[in-house]
Amino acid sequence: MARKKNNYYFKIFVELLDYSCQAAKLLVEVMTDYHPEELEQRMEEMHEIEHSADLAKHQMMEQLAREFITPIEREDIMLMADFIDNVTDTIEDVLMRLYMFNITVIRKDALEVASIIAQCCEELKKALEEFGNFRKSKTLHKHIVEVNRLEEVGDKLYTEATRRLYVSEMNPVAVAAWTHVFHILEKACDACEDVSDVIESVMMKNS
Repeated sequence: MARKKNNYYFKIFVELLDYSCQAAKLLVEVMTDYHPEELEQRMEEMHEIEHSADLAKHQMMEQLAREFITPIEREDIMLMADFIDNVTDTIEDVLMRLYMFNITVIRKDALEVASIIAQCCEELKKALEEFGNFRKSKTLHKHIVEVNRLEEVGDKLYTEATRRLYVSEMNPVAVAAWTHVFHILEKACDACEDVSDVIESVMMKNS
């Protein structure tokens, strides 16, 4: 029974990150085959994912409030849940910005950053599947390194995409809109790296 309880939080982390993966996959899907007139419907789909993630997080917090002994520090459990939640929320924010700023055509470089976010989420999920065995895992560190590498790729894409926007785009409204969209995309990359940083921090504390 104790072992089952110890595994509970690690399983919930994977579940929460799976919602992030679903959100990232939906974002890439929307941006790849883009139909502005369908954005409201796709935002509802995205919000369902985000809402399900919130419910899972709340259930985890209720469980945490009832327990005296946890497999890792309570603060780290809460931090991990918050940071994973931030990944899903920020991905939803990207879709909302496409709607709010009436984006009619997706820029290729924006889709490239969205794809990086999806890859980050997949790597984080693999890392969290190993997290419960972090003292013995031979692959966990590899996934963390890959998330960091992908985030650096995302940063470079963001920098070049923003410069390209200001060099080539003559419409000031489009420049302003895409500046915001690129900023949120970059925030989503950073949010993924934040999760990997917490994983690494917990490993260091408990090794």
